[in-house]
Parts: sequence; C-alpha cells; structure tokens
Amino acid sequence: MKRLEGKVAIITGGARGMGEAHARLFVEHGAKVLITDVLEKEGADLADSLGDDAIFIKHDVTSEEGWMSVLESAEKYFGHVTILVNNAGIAGAFANAANLEYNEFKKVMAINVDGTFLGMKTVIPSMLKAGVGSIVNISSVSGLQVAPGSPNAAYVGSKFAVTGLTKMVALEYATRGIRVNSVHPGGVITGIAPAAAFDNPKALEPIPMMRFGEPKEVSNLVLFLASDEASYITASEYKVDGGMTAK
Repeated sequence: MKRLEGKVAIITGGARGMGEAHARLFVEHGAKVLITDVLEKEGADLADSLGDDAIFIKHDVTSEEGWMSVLESAEKYFGHVTILVNNAGIAGAFANAANLEYNEFKKVMAINVDGTFLGMKTVIPSMLKAGVGSIVNISSVSGLQVAPGSPNAAYVGSKFAVTGLTKMVALEYATRGIRVNSVHPGGVITGIAPAAAFDNPKALEPIPMMRFGEPKEVSNLVLFLASDEASYITASEYKVDGGMTAK
C-alpha cells in the first residue's frame, strides 16, 4: 500500500542522511517530492535516482526569497504542497557558552529555527488551498532535555525552539486541516555529528538499546506522521532515541 499517494512534499536538508532517507521512503509510498539542500551535487544525484517523482532545488533555508522560489517550483511541477518536512539543521561547533563564537550561535539559530519558521510560514498558504497538510519538524532529543553529548547551547536552544514553534503553529491551524508535529532523534547516524562520535564505544552508554539508530528508523515515523494514518495527531513530539531520554 502506498501511504502517500497523491501527496506533494517538500523536504529540506534532503541530499543525504535522514533527509535522503525521508525522500526515498516518500517516493516509494507515492508522494511527489521536492528535495532542497545546499549540497547541490548530492541533491541532484538523489533526485535523478528517484525519477520523475522527485526534483531538486538548491536552497538556503534562511532565505525567505529562497523559500518562495521553492514553493513556486513545487506548485508548478506537482501542485499544492500537502507535506513539509523541516529536516535541515546543523549542530555547530562543539564548545561551551564562553567559547562559542556569537556568529556561530547565530548561524545555528538561523538554520535550525529561522529555517523551520520560514518553511511553515511559506508553505501553510499552499496547504490551506489544498485543504489539508502535515508538517513534520525535525528537532532532537536535545529539544526535550539536555542530552548527553549535546554540542553547544545554540544547538540545544534551537531544538527547544523548534519544539515550541511546533506546538504554537499546530494550535493555530488545528481546525483548518493542518497538523504539525515534531520528531526528536537521538543517537542516529547522520552527517550532523562527527564520524568519530559513532566510533567511540562510550557513546553507546546513554542508549539503553546499546546501538545507534539508522536514518530510515526515523523516516518510518516521519512517513506515519505525514500520512493520513496520523489524522488525529497534532502538537505532539515523538522520540526516536533507543530509550535515551528515559534514563
């Protein structure tokens, strides 16, 4: 069964890692997908591999003009947008507050928070025209509690902000056919953390399942939230962390 048949999705940060896994699974389940990322070659290659059901646009999520261009392209090629996955994000430099450069702080906040807000602001009118929409904001376990190994205050602050934005926008549009939820991965192998972090056996100690998650294990949840199967779910947060936040 194709669970996203007839749906049109925008996935940011879609060129690799979790974003790539989301895009592949969405196309497999019948969605038309517009992939965005700053990684042009990787994004274009991914879209080519997915065929006519996917296109790629190079996109800086902190640019309001860029968001308008993305929306125009999605509507031109596929129709009104009914799914938005705000997946783009960065961790920033590993540093404590006194050593974290302010420009680095602003960069992390701009991509993780401004990008998420601008995505919702831009795409919601298209969803209202379609009469239905699902927004999935990728936060982190660091957006629920200060998790072991969190890189810096900017990252934690930005992910808490995404959690709050999700709830506020969900309440604003709860009676208008648009659902908004957040997903909180922890210990998942993606490009956002240094590869060395996954080679350190001590990194498994906070995870009760004693293994790292794979991107598709997050994508399976994102698929569910994007689908009509989650029709009564909004303003909620979902952890994919191998039990990390239970400790």
